[in-house]
Amino acid sequence: MSGKVFLIGAGPGNPELMTLRALRMLQDADVVVYDRLVSDEILAMHADGARLIPVGKAPKCHTVPQDRINEILLEEARAGHTVARLKGGDPMIFGRGSEEAAYLTAHGIAVEYAPGITAAQGASCSTGVPLTHRGLATSVQYVTGHRQADKVLDLDWKRLADPDTTLVVYMGVANIGQIAIGLMTENLPGSTPVLAVGKATTPDERRLVSRLDHLAADVREADLKAPTLFIIGKVVSLYAERPVDQILEQAHG
Repeated sequence: MSGKVFLIGAGPGNPELMTLRALRMLQDADVVVYDRLVSDEILAMHADGARLIPVGKAPKCHTVPQDRINEILLEEARAGHTVARLKGGDPMIFGRGSEEAAYLTAHGIAVEYAPGITAAQGASCSTGVPLTHRGLATSVQYVTGHRQADKVLDLDWKRLADPDTTLVVYMGVANIGQIAIGLMTENLPGSTPVLAVGKATTPDERRLVSRLDHLAADVREADLKAPTLFIIGKVVSLYAERPVDQILEQAHG
């Protein structure tokens, strides 16, 4: 008999942010196929005797291509195993979970899901910056700052440059200068505050407060690396660690 695959969201890194469902699925699995951003603490919660298969990707370094990941999941399930496909954040938000599920179900493999706290929610709660706030942001948009195979970043800048919306950019470190220019071209003010959060919710979390027209230079100077999330919008003015206007005034005169 064929096994099944659990698509599990491990959350943004802190093991306390995993759901009970995700933990149960992980501990029920014979095989764990995991991504690079899954923390060691979360990985250590697998069942005794479970086999671990790393398939992580780094920017410009896909040691295990997506097609091969799909095949691994299929092979393990066809061998009768219960497979935990463990992904950082939420598998259905920029996690390619739906692609893997479609491949598996097309081959007759049962798939179950455990949603995870996505990086935007983790960064918001870690920093105290809300994604929506009455009088500042009535909605939030999630967007990826990277295209497959380094294709042109052809985002709908006009739709994204809404001053009453919080914009959250995933996977945007390499293209953050282009993103900032695209937004300002559509009249989002250069003074719009931005909070960059690297490795949110983990002991290695880093934060940088900037403004849209200085963002690329500040990111370079701080040497921020992936994974870094960008929260762009007026809600960043609520960042309480230090007043945003004070930070910007000191950094840029």
